[in-house]
Amino acid sequence: MRITILIHCPDQAGIISSVTGFLHSQGGNIIYLDQHVDTEAGVFFMRLESDFEKDQAFFQGFRTTFQQTIAKAYGMEWKMYQRGVKPKMGLFVSKYNHCLYDLLSRFHSGELDVEIPFILSNHNDLDYIAKQFNIPFFHIPVTAGNKASAEEKQLKLLEAHEIDFIVLARYMQIVSSKIIDRYPAKIINIHHSFLPAFAGAKPYHAAFKRGVKIIGATSHYVTEELDAGPIIEQDVTTVSHSHSIADFIAKGRDLEKIVLSRAVKLHLNRKTMVYNNKTVIFS
Repeated sequence: MRITILIHCPDQAGIISSVTGFLHSQGGNIIYLDQHVDTEAGVFFMRLESDFEKDQAFFQGFRTTFQQTIAKAYGMEWKMYQRGVKPKMGLFVSKYNHCLYDLLSRFHSGELDVEIPFILSNHNDLDYIAKQFNIPFFHIPVTAGNKASAEEKQLKLLEAHEIDFIVLARYMQIVSSKIIDRYPAKIINIHHSFLPAFAGAKPYHAAFKRGVKIIGATSHYVTEELDAGPIIEQDVTTVSHSHSIADFIAKGRDLEKIVLSRAVKLHLNRKTMVYNNKTVIFS
């Protein structure tokens, strides 16, 4: 059995020694350890993986003992995950299909170690893609007048399928606090620009008019402040005066697919930690 532990706490002497010593005493073999100290905030972050020749019954007792002996002593906030337990990902989309196709293709090829119980959309346009991949598709229209009731339906669906996190694969609706509060740092969005710049409905048009030399894409966790959540992954590509707006859009969509898939992988591999609206991304 392999477990991954994510830890952050006030920086102080002896944390690594205490944690690794505890794991050794429990029969663990540490195969990965990475740590970071935010010197300005005085906060310590650590990610480690450890193998155990134990069964499932051991895991719950191990968690309890870790909390009582190590976590409590250092004032830790921590999460522990078992390898092999696949998280459930809810996919939200609207009309653009490029990010959805990319994620489903990676899932189908075994690249994403996850379950996808359903695809949800506020439009019917991409129902055919769900059929291609044999994944249930739910259409919940969203308008100014029914947004609250639509989100109630979404929450019931998420809870019924025991969804662990949500990916907005170009879902063109603002998610309210009703869902964000239920899934803190568990809703991943892809933004069609290199934040914070050229935000809005037509970023490529604005970038084109400005004569930029790079365009980008940004994947981040969703917070109540629009497009201002903790950034997980970003990338850019070069452009020039010879490129048209159509070229900008095509290049941007390629970036969106790549950046979103990287962000999803980082989340699935438990390599992201959120603190003060920023992320620590482990290698």
